[in-house]
Amino acid sequence: MSNECEWKRREEFLLASYAMFAKDTLGRRYDEPLHPHRSPFQRDRDRVLHSAAFRRLSGKMQVFTGEMGDYHRTRLTHTHEVATVARTIGRVLRLNEDLIEALALLHDIGHPPFGHSGEDALSHCLEAKGGFSHNRFALTLAEQLETRYTTYSGLNLSREVLAGQDFRITHEGNTPLLEVQVVDLSDSIAYNAHDVDDALTLGLIRFQQLQGLDLVRRALEWGSAKVHAASELGLRQALVHSLIDVQVVDLLETAGERLQAIEGLDSLSARQLEVELAQSPVIASERQQLAQFLFENVYRHPDLVAIRKLAAKRVSRLFHALVERPQMLPVRFRDLAQRSSVEMATGYYIAGMTDRFCDAQYRSLIELGGTEAVDW
Repeated sequence: MSNECEWKRREEFLLASYAMFAKDTLGRRYDEPLHPHRSPFQRDRDRVLHSAAFRRLSGKMQVFTGEMGDYHRTRLTHTHEVATVARTIGRVLRLNEDLIEALALLHDIGHPPFGHSGEDALSHCLEAKGGFSHNRFALTLAEQLETRYTTYSGLNLSREVLAGQDFRITHEGNTPLLEVQVVDLSDSIAYNAHDVDDALTLGLIRFQQLQGLDLVRRALEWGSAKVHAASELGLRQALVHSLIDVQVVDLLETAGERLQAIEGLDSLSARQLEVELAQSPVIASERQQLAQFLFENVYRHPDLVAIRKLAAKRVSRLFHALVERPQMLPVRFRDLAQRSSVEMATGYYIAGMTDRFCDAQYRSLIELGGTEAVDW
């Protein structure tokens, strides 16, 4: 049998009937021959992984900024953690891990500098143009702004990967692929647990504040938390691990029951039947309680609010300065402005920046009166 069939045979052997098989892909915008050893979704994963936009995630804040230390998560570490959780779930449920990983690596690639404060500032600046969405910008990067060795722009990703990202924007149409649902669930599982870890480490909250939360109490009763209870550091690390483990195990149990009922059906049938993966009602309620606690005690912490206000002000001032003097934009964004608008080109330029690069451009162009912006 030819090498071209290796990944096809591997998927036939490993995946459940309801998984998204790479052989059934709707293809790419620009046709490409199949690779003998890597499936289309493996190639998508690698294209995202090797993109410049993905590398820049290492310099973009998740929740906490660089001024607060170097322990906490960046967008890059968060993305890898989501991918790890999602692949674990996908493997147990016999879904397509390659598609899951490609979706996970892509899902946050469009975040602007300074997290949600930067996004809110850009959305306000671009209100007349429909606002700004990091999910939408991820598609702009993947389809337009990223460059490879090809004659066309973009990464030329499979339509399933692009559709999964598009669903995060619209939440319209048919129920998404099961692989898309796994990534969305893994995202929330990862960031709740890791925001607890970072907030404890940075001293924004105390461990005692968490002990009244049902999901935390449940996690503390989990096996690994008991083992490491002898030290405060061990307990914190075990709590974070157990918070993830509790939610993943619960999801696998509830999802396993739902998927057992559609064994033998393909991925299209699963979508048509609107099969949805979710936590059990009990865990979903406990997760909501934890999310509300984090919102009130971490995301609205005075130290974070002050930093976010300063960041939003810088993004806004930089945007308006460049819109007023578009000749300062790098060449390719000046070209983009002619094809679309100065506002959108400026928004895309700022959105692609890392936190540090944005600060540097702000100092150069606003504080020091520079006349030429640097491309990222």
